[in-house]
This record gives sequence, C-alpha cells and structure tokens, in this order.
Amino acid sequence: EVQLVESGGGLVQAGGSLRLSCAASGFTFDDYAIGWFRQAPGKEREGVSCIDSSDGSTYYADSVKGRFTISSDNAKNTVYLQMNSLKPEDTAVYYCGEDQPLDGSSWYSLYEYEYWGQGTRVTVSS
Repeated sequence: EVQLVESGGGLVQAGGSLRLSCAASGFTFDDYAIGWFRQAPGKEREGVSCIDSSDGSTYYADSVKGRFTISSDNAKNTVYLQMNSLKPEDTAVYYCGEDQPLDGSSWYSLYEYEYWGQGTRVTVSS
C-alpha cells in the first residue's frame, strides 16, 4: 500500500524559510515521481514542484521559481521542498502526490497523481 506522509509545515514570518518533507512507503523508491501541490482557502489545488527519478528532472511553478527547491533522499524514501523567501501568498495546505510514469508536460495537473498524503499547513504572516 502506497503511503505518503507530509511534515514540516508551520507558521513563519514573510521572508522566512521552511522545509517540507514527504516520506513515502509502499513502492520502489528508485522509480517515482513526487509532486508538491498546495491549496489555499477557496482556491483550487495547484502544482508547486515535481521531481522525476527516471531522469532527475525537476519542475517548478513560475510563482516559486528561485525561491523553492525540490530534492530527494532515496536512502530515506523522502522528498523535500525547501521554501525560502516565503510570502503571505504561499499560505496553503501543502500536499505531496506520487505518479509513475510521469508525463512531464503535465506535471502540474493533479489528475496525473494517483496517491496523495494528508497535507501539512503552511502559514506565512506579513
């Protein structure tokens, strides 16, 4: 059974940093694609970033490029999202999803992903 568990959310001031973790189990962690999505109140879930182990590709939404970095530690079956220079508009519940194989041209579509974690809340105060 595939399980994804997010952690690392919290309250931070604008300009601060957080590192989110997505711990995965139930599938081979040398062949995966993990995407980070977020959902703010009253808004649709949107793609933030994705990493594809098949070729090492990484993807970012324009709104987070240069501020967020996705990485993975295969030994720990964990994907990270380092978030720097946080803004109030980054406030949302952040989810990780798993998909393999990934269609890179649609990494940002939540319909690409089959499994999801429960989410971790990020609040950025101004």
